[in-house]
Amino acid sequence: MDWIFRTKMVSPNQTVVTEFVLQGFSEHPSLRLFLTGCFLSLYTMALMGNIVIITLVTSSTGLHSPMYFFLCNLATMDIICTSSVLPKALVGLMTEENTISFKGCMAQLFFLLWSGSSELLLLTVMAYDRYEAICFPLHYSSRMSPQLCGALAIGVWSICAVNASVHTGLMTRLSFCGPKVITHFFCEIPPLLLLSCSPTYVNSIVTLVADAFYGGINFMLTLLSYGYIIVSILHMRSAEGKRKAFSTCSSHLIVVSVYYSSVFYAYISPASSYSPERNKFTSVLYSVLSPTLNPLIYTLRNKDAKLALRRLLPSFSH
Repeated sequence: MDWIFRTKMVSPNQTVVTEFVLQGFSEHPSLRLFLTGCFLSLYTMALMGNIVIITLVTSSTGLHSPMYFFLCNLATMDIICTSSVLPKALVGLMTEENTISFKGCMAQLFFLLWSGSSELLLLTVMAYDRYEAICFPLHYSSRMSPQLCGALAIGVWSICAVNASVHTGLMTRLSFCGPKVITHFFCEIPPLLLLSCSPTYVNSIVTLVADAFYGGINFMLTLLSYGYIIVSILHMRSAEGKRKAFSTCSSHLIVVSVYYSSVFYAYISPASSYSPERNKFTSVLYSVLSPTLNPLIYTLRNKDAKLALRRLLPSFSH
């Protein structure tokens, strides 16, 4: 077990971490084969499903609308999210020694934070898009112009890249001098803060502010959008109009419910109450299961997407 404590000596009484050990699911060796099969299947489904979404949106003129433009961005984020987590998790399940370098850990943290926070912001933007489509259908195309959609997408990616850079930068300033075992299957803020041997006050404050913005303000804005949407639907006289309006936002509402539930459960708690088992479970929900289910939810519940998929499949068979 001496590989767990590999360090670089800088003084007789202090060491600096050059790599961490991801605990993963090593405490459940009997589940290793089952989890490997599950994660490999989910990763394959997530990649294929989101690639299909991106291909459909970019190749089908009938899907060149704001809703599908944002869905294409969401699919890209899901690919980044799962690819930053699952390959290393699979390596850990298939090998006994699952180490990750300090730089590799920080890179994984950055991409996970970037894609995760981008998804939360984008879900808010998508809720606003549905608000405009249902509450102002006659002015929808002018209010959600290609220029505005492009600016919103760039804003989401940029703001979240800055957010991820700040968190990652603050993490690199901390001192890690043992223990080295991260009680998770990927590098995440709460378990890393518990390993630091220097003060984490600034990190905790910045994390709390980010949680309030991404988990609180964005959640309230999403609820506000859907509040107006529900009122608008209830005021519709036609039953068919109500059904059609609800069907255009039901997929997004399902995705929002699943994603926010897992994120709130994983992050809205102080670092001192961090529970490895609980966080592993919830992390699987938002970093693995949600990116896998999103393409299925949006394609199976959407007539336009299913029609475009039927047109795309014959083109591959020829």
